[in-house]
Amino acid sequence: MNSYTITTTLARPYDVAVEMVREALGEQGFGILTEIDLKATLKTKLDVDVAPQVILGACRPALAYEALTAEPSIAAVLPCNVVVRALDEDTTIVEAFDPDAMMGLADNDALSAVAADAKQRITATLTSLDSLKGDN
Repeated sequence: MNSYTITTTLARPYDVAVEMVREALGEQGFGILTEIDLKATLKTKLDVDVAPQVILGACRPALAYEALTAEPSIAAVLPCNVVVRALDEDTTIVEAFDPDAMMGLADNDALSAVAADAKQRITATLTSLDSLKGDN
């Protein structure tokens, strides 16, 4: 695991994993503000082929507001990015930006509390996906 992401690997096809991630994020109060289909974008812009992957810009409005109140410039790293990427036909990796890494950008106690809450919710999202790894 990289120091700036929280990661889990699912024994699920990509399309199934994307829907699972959307649902799990919703259960933690996150909505999806943005969605970037990297495979389609890179094919269109560069005519290159990459594995299917999407960046979901997840936002929990109350946390975003708290973060902006504590540190207005933190908007530059919002929303929380969650990447869902196919490793092969039956395996998908899910990576989320670790809110603790955000703390390297700002020395702010109020922001620390927001980052801790966000990390707990992102970790709970990935843990809920982990609990479904064996279900088909």
